Amino acid sequence: MTKQASPFANARGARTVTLSVQSWVGSLANVAVAQYLLEHELGYRVDLVQIDEVPAWDALSQGRVDAILEDWGHPEQEQLYVEDKKTIARGGGLGVTGHIGWFVPTYFAEQHPDIKDWKNLNKYADRFRTAESGGKGQLMDGSPAYLTHDKALVKNLNLNYQVVFAGSEAAQITQIKQFAKEKKPFLTYWYTPQWLSAKVPMTEVELPPYKEGCDADAAKVACAYPHTPLQKYLNADFAESGGEAADFLKKFRWTTEDQNEVSLMIADQKLTPAEAAKKWVDGHESTWRAWLS
Repeated sequence: MTKQASPFANARGARTVTLSVQSWVGSLANVAVAQYLLEHELGYRVDLVQIDEVPAWDALSQGRVDAILEDWGHPEQEQLYVEDKKTIARGGGLGVTGHIGWFVPTYFAEQHPDIKDWKNLNKYADRFRTAESGGKGQLMDGSPAYLTHDKALVKNLNLNYQVVFAGSEAAQITQIKQFAKEKKPFLTYWYTPQWLSAKVPMTEVELPPYKEGCDADAAKVACAYPHTPLQKYLNADFAESGGEAADFLKKFRWTTEDQNEVSLMIADQKLTPAEAAKKWVDGHESTWRAWLS
């Protein structure tokens, strides 16, 4: 998955599909199941390209990849490529609703119930301090490439916190597991659905309510993240002339529980994506058979 493009992407008549896969395991779960069915049921060869969220839109527009199966909302790219240039087509909903927020471990929230209101965060800043947070409380983020308003939120809500990036989802999970093992308090940027939430129960800190447009100016954001029905996008030419593969990807739609089931097998049980996909496919024929009709 180190390739940045496939020579077969967007090639007319080629029974090859190139899928963009993002760096979190939920995205990998979508792609693993789609790849398995495209290969084993429809006879396609599937190439995977790992690209960060925004560059993936550029690649999709240029035909370097054929589809993004999980987008968390990029209105600027949507306006540019879907509405204006018409080089990208909507592929329908994934069936999963995503939500980003700030979370603390439930064991800490049960001891300190008022932590669930952001107005009380400064009261606990010293409890969340780490060697990396420079004397302030640590707000742990994952990858700098992820959709995040956290630095603006900390500034605009006058919070005595420092955003510290773990570097990746995997590094963030490792850190969360270590904190939980030691029953230490932590405050983290997190998102649902995510398989780890079943292993380390977390409680959301309520930020000021989200209202339409409150995040329009990235520097002035002072509200919570929205609940986002996750969307699929296809290269416009592929959407029109991609045959069975394009039809299948438009119909691909599953639940949060389905995605978490596959994610857990990959990230926690250490199955390969192909093994996890086969296991899910073997047990859910009534779900995926409709995607092929």
